Amino acid sequence: MAIYAIGDVQGCFNELKTLLTELHFRPNHDQLWFAGDLVNRGPRSLDVLRFVRDLGDQAIAVLGNHDLHLLAVAAGKRRLRRKDTIEEILRAPDRDQLLAWLRARPLLHHDAGLGFTVIHAGLPPQWDVATAQRCAREVESVLHNPDYASLLDQMFGDQPDRWSERLTGFARLRFTINCLTRLRYCDRDGVLNLAENGSPGTQGPSLMPWFEVPSRRSRGERIIFGHWATLQLHQTLDPRHEVYHLETGCTWGGHLTAMRLDSLRYVSVPCVGTVKPQPAKPLSPRLPRS
Repeated sequence: MAIYAIGDVQGCFNELKTLLTELHFRPNHDQLWFAGDLVNRGPRSLDVLRFVRDLGDQAIAVLGNHDLHLLAVAAGKRRLRRKDTIEEILRAPDRDQLLAWLRARPLLHHDAGLGFTVIHAGLPPQWDVATAQRCAREVESVLHNPDYASLLDQMFGDQPDRWSERLTGFARLRFTINCLTRLRYCDRDGVLNLAENGSPGTQGPSLMPWFEVPSRRSRGERIIFGHWATLQLHQTLDPRHEVYHLETGCTWGGHLTAMRLDSLRYVSVPCVGTVKPQPAKPLSPRLPRS
């Protein structure tokens, strides 16, 4: 069995099918790990949701910020934005079943046997993977409850911006959601900056990518993530960080990218879009991928 991790699909169903053909994906044998943001911005979010759901146990999908946005809009806790392309899902006859399936997805998937963790965005430096798993389960338990809409109403906002075990209630859940679905930059003390979204080298002087923080407690864990279209870390692997980035700007005229876990081999297919993010400036020397 081959396992492939795939970056942000965001409704690009045609490109997803092309990518799976390139991978020679066997639906009854191989497994796909999706790094969040199945929906929005691309033209066929409804088809993507139905396809991934119908894969059953052959697919593992973690939640991204666009997935949570869809759930919030559907629950009446968020308005549609001008660039949203999720209306077709909201009008679909199987809307309720699809949204229930999406709401049941995890925020983090960890496979101890394979030694990989997949998230959408990042981890604060104070968390090891065990802490991240625990905090993710806290959010998931609320999302799985009948009163989940109260969380969707309270999850938006940039505060608190630093982790503490003393955080409780919606503040604690919001911090977890922000890290796992929105984080790119923080400072050495783990204070989050959720406003910066450019490529490394464009951020403020006190900030660094979350995986560059020297004191990061998840260092040594192999972490797969997406979300950061301007990073393009997939082009080279830095063995110091052991992070594998898969968001390559599908909806911005870039590519949809997958990585085979046992070989760390990347496969990308081009996508149709309007603006392609600029490549990241390397923060440190990187080794060519094998």
